[in-house]
Amino acid sequence: DVQLQASGGGLVQPGGSLRLSCAASGFPFDDYAMSWYRQAPGKERELVAIISSAGGTYYAKSMKGRFTISRDNAKSTLYLQMNSLKSEDTAVYYCAKDSVRNRWRIPPESDYWGQGTLVTVSS
Repeated sequence: DVQLQASGGGLVQPGGSLRLSCAASGFPFDDYAMSWYRQAPGKERELVAIISSAGGTYYAKSMKGRFTISRDNAKSTLYLQMNSLKSEDTAVYYCAKDSVRNRWRIPPESDYWGQGTLVTVSS
């Protein structure tokens, strides 16, 4: 079974940093593009970033320069390094797997989602 386990969320002050992780299992991780999404209270889910199976990346405009998506294929783990956090970054962050092997598609089409990890940016 495909499993995606996100972790690393928490409470952080504005300007601070957090690193999210997403442990994947049940599929050949290095063959799939992976994404991070987020959903803030009362808002629709939005794409944060996507990384291809080869390591290419794409960021939503508001996150570019502050967030870094990466992957460790040996550990089947996806990461999101978040710096210079703002209150508007408060959201539940989800990792997701692309539905097609070795595809690069923006926006991505994801078929499996992690359970989400809450990031709260507040003083």
